Amino acid sequence: MVSFSSLASFCLALASHVSATILQNGQVKETNYPDTSIDPAAQSFKTYPANATEISYKGRWDSKYVSWWSAPGISFGYTGQTVAISFGNLTDNGVLVGYRIGGLDWMFTNITSGATHLLVSPDAPGSNETAPINPTTFELRVTNWAYGVQIEAVHVAEGEKLIKIPDFGRRIEVIGDSLAAGMYTTYEGLSSWAYGLGAGLGNTEYTVTAYPGICAADQDCWGNPRGQAHQWFYTSDTSYRASVIHGDNPEPWDFENHPAADIVVINIGTNDNNEANNVTTEAYIDGLTKIIQGVHSKWPKAQVVVCSLWLGFHQSGNSFSPEWTDGWVNEIYDLVQWFNSKDYLKNPTIWDGVTNTTSTTGKKSDPFVHYFNTTGILQHNDIGPQWHPTDVGAIKVASHLQQFIRIKFGWDLYATGPEIFHDTLYWNDEQSY
Repeated sequence: MVSFSSLASFCLALASHVSATILQNGQVKETNYPDTSIDPAAQSFKTYPANATEISYKGRWDSKYVSWWSAPGISFGYTGQTVAISFGNLTDNGVLVGYRIGGLDWMFTNITSGATHLLVSPDAPGSNETAPINPTTFELRVTNWAYGVQIEAVHVAEGEKLIKIPDFGRRIEVIGDSLAAGMYTTYEGLSSWAYGLGAGLGNTEYTVTAYPGICAADQDCWGNPRGQAHQWFYTSDTSYRASVIHGDNPEPWDFENHPAADIVVINIGTNDNNEANNVTTEAYIDGLTKIIQGVHSKWPKAQVVVCSLWLGFHQSGNSFSPEWTDGWVNEIYDLVQWFNSKDYLKNPTIWDGVTNTTSTTGKKSDPFVHYFNTTGILQHNDIGPQWHPTDVGAIKVASHLQQFIRIKFGWDLYATGPEIFHDTLYWNDEQSY
């Protein structure tokens, strides 16, 4: 959801100014992250190309190894005490990435396009610690939804090696807009509720296919030329940089060569609901229907969780009242019920956003669509001035969804130590106050 008049001009401004003054609660946020760039010619490395099988790509990356959508990343195991990464020229200059060893706290650095960055050295936090899992693991995530990196090569010390880390056995995907992408949270994608849900479940592969301003309906919304009923089927998002890199030929996402999600959480519709985008109720429900049908087409065994919308609060007398009643509450609930009806499940309809065709499976399906009621999770102070969840609001949404998934699908919570959200360790160290 956005509250300004033109996301298109906003994104263009972002494209030319990756670094800017950031205000948090009216105070300037410190962004003097360490400069990790190095001269690779002065090093003795063993080098792995971007297509090395030892490197696991998380989220959506295209055939040029350019990252897209929110919180994409890479991970691998390594020996020794050195990890450097060379980034290609399609990297957004100055993009902020989070990286870490194992499950330790995230560290951050701004990436220079076409440069090599030394991210692990013998004096890096955790580099000399005894790893509970052998080999030592490394993870990198892009924080911002508007920018991306291009992986050119990964380097370790001469005589050392990268090691493939097996994927976790369960997968979750979130489909959404700016609320899921992490817009206005402290570290954007790495502070979003969608990331917190996936990472917080533990031992789970997660993908956040979300972008600010996008609608469910396949039409222009806040400068996004297509809606998720179409764009979810593609590798890249609806950003300006996507139009520069891919032009009129975006790469369809290769569903056959990527494992299916077990659970798909859909939270989209706040932009459709904004009168500035002129989306009718019928167009929104059609778009949401096609997203669900598309998921069922590509991943027939996936369980789909559809979230009700939250649209902020307004002061009402001496308290605050939510805007839920304006968020197509009945229409979304009725749609979930329709997907679970006996008539529909006898011969489900599926949708392909690339060919723009609807067909039937010819096979009976078990119920696979579930309703997650967000009412009561967020209070007015959990939503910031720009109509998006605060860091605490994002944590609350993620926590409630984790418990919903645990109860509904029997998924245990395995995250028992690694840091999830950075910069959220608030405490009082004064006894007298």
